[in-house]
Amino acid sequence: MSAVESRLAALGLKLPDVATPAGAYVPALRSGSYVYTAGQLPLVDGKLPLTGKVGAEVTPEEAKDLARTCALNGLAAVNSVTGGLDRVVRIVKVTGFVASATDFTGQPGVLNGASELLGEVFGDKGVHARSAVGVAVLPLDAPVEVELLVELADWRD
Repeated sequence: MSAVESRLAALGLKLPDVATPAGAYVPALRSGSYVYTAGQLPLVDGKLPLTGKVGAEVTPEEAKDLARTCALNGLAAVNSVTGGLDRVVRIVKVTGFVASATDFTGQPGVLNGASELLGEVFGDKGVHARSAVGVAVLPLDAPVEVELLVELADWRD
């Protein structure tokens, strides 16, 4: 078991299977020393646990938990193209999209779910830049979607 997998286990988590793309794209793409993930929905066993807008059908606390799930799904996608998460030297950037009710302005708090998970898993290497964007609707009526940009060590292989 890798060091990252051990930290995940200590948090009561394990990497899920990588979600099957819903279109003509790949879940993650490695380019040089970086891995870019596609937008990750909060799928659990292939299904969304909640749908709707944050601030209406979904509470900010529920959405924060969903953002955490998105980040975990993103790590699974990264793992699928890297040969192991122990090769991560930094989480560079997190971009999050929150399907928001028209008066909801708490997008940064929702995305804290993803950011906090990455900090718990990677420590200082998990500190990253971030964008938190409110949008009208997301695929499958998901409340939140997260993308990761990750830097790897030993990128030549």
